[in-house]
Amino acid sequence: MGRQARVTRQLMLSPEDLAEYVGVPLTTVYKWNSEGTSPPRVRVGRHVRYRWADVERWLEQRTTESTEGAA
Repeated sequence: MGRQARVTRQLMLSPEDLAEYVGVPLTTVYKWNSEGTSPPRVRVGRHVRYRWADVERWLEQRTTESTEGAA
């Protein structure tokens, strides 16, 4: 694995990045943080960051199966 691939895999998302990635307003991300429903977050100095793996796991936990055709 080259240096670029390692760096890319290690990048963390900012709240703005998370909002863009999941397609919600930034205020929604802040609301999730205050409610404790956001993906696990890491404080880096005074900045909040999200690990990609945590975001992906968080999304998987919120994935619902279709109830189409269910009786």
